Amino acid sequence: MSIGNFIIRGYMAVTMSVLGSGSRGNATFIKTDSVRLLIDAGLSRREVGKRLESIGEDPDGIDAVLVTHEHSDHGAGLRTLLKELSIQAFLTPGTLRGLEPETFEMNGSTITPIRAGVPFTVGDTVITPFAVPHDANEPTAFSISCGGVRITQLTDVGHLSDSVAQHLLGAHCLILESNHDLEMLRVGPYPWVLKQRLMGRYGHLSNTAVARFIREQYDGLASHMVLAHLSEKNNHPEIARQEAVRALQHRGFTSTVTTTRQQEPTTPIRLC
Repeated sequence: MSIGNFIIRGYMAVTMSVLGSGSRGNATFIKTDSVRLLIDAGLSRREVGKRLESIGEDPDGIDAVLVTHEHSDHGAGLRTLLKELSIQAFLTPGTLRGLEPETFEMNGSTITPIRAGVPFTVGDTVITPFAVPHDANEPTAFSISCGGVRITQLTDVGHLSDSVAQHLLGAHCLILESNHDLEMLRVGPYPWVLKQRLMGRYGHLSNTAVARFIREQYDGLASHMVLAHLSEKNNHPEIARQEAVRALQHRGFTSTVTTTRQQEPTTPIRLC
């Protein structure tokens, strides 16, 4: 289906920056010739604007928001974005219920329910939501295609089933959760019940799971692999990066591997 009244112009590069990623807030910015998207709204309205400015973008320059699930680090900022900007929000009915939509002030914004497995268009992008195993109401991840370029983001996922892994193939930029180092988590300060949740099949993806995916299923197509949602207590960016790099070298792949940060955006990546 076609949604929105954006003007579609000629093809240009797609730009992506992860504005922040981690347990204290998540948002990813994607810009094409006709639309500016956020995946998730876990940062405050003010923080989103500040970080957009820091990468040379309009602090109010958001047309649409895709929300993966209702947990506060992914959806807490949606309420203010809907109130202060005229935007479109796309999320599953389960995610919407978890965000208490009856309290929203829309002021020209709209909310469109989506279903996993049913693509939709926003401006010049085709967006495919797909179901993921996580302890939320009706969580999804997203692949975004524009002009032959595909960006896929997958975070907050307990394990990589074959069906989920299939959605990671064919991406030119892959943003993939690498939440924890298993040994750091096991000996770390978290209570055992939380450790079990993080390591469970509906929790978060470990560095080891990412390396296994690269060794066994990854197609090597992405020029950029961005490791996201790293735990500040149970992981280290270089540990996560090196584990992924070793797995890529094992396969003979040359994807550039970078890591996201909680406090600041990643350097924008342009894909053509």
